[in-house]
Amino acid sequence: MKNLSPFHLAIPVDNLDKAINFYENILGFNPGRKSEHWADYNFFGHQLVVHYDPSHNAKNHHNEVDGKSVPVPHFGVVLPWNDFDDFANRIEKSDEIDFVIDPYVRFEGLPGEQKTLFFYDPAGNALEFKSFKNINQLFET
Repeated sequence: MKNLSPFHLAIPVDNLDKAINFYENILGFNPGRKSEHWADYNFFGHQLVVHYDPSHNAKNHHNEVDGKSVPVPHFGVVLPWNDFDDFANRIEKSDEIDFVIDPYVRFEGLPGEQKTLFFYDPAGNALEFKSFKNINQLFET
């Protein structure tokens, strides 16, 4: 994974000002380019772009994983084990974020043991951040 390329993800938002506030001030991501209709962010070294879509209507679908109701679709980043705790602790202090799934350890003691958390942005896009106890188990079953 040393040569991992950054991904680019563009997502719809129904209120660009709220999205900008959320990604910049709540999550603390550094902004990049901006226009009247979109803004991009450094998303842990990846490019996340929020695009204004006045008719955006987030879908609310869930699948069960490890006894939890996981929102689908969702996106996020796999963080280093200790960085996950720092990130989770910081955003837990925000009054702006209500967790769909509070930070916890999933698959504890099994291959692929990981910390995870889920929440929605103001437009209803679901985000997951996770961390593997052993990153070499990222794709283990």
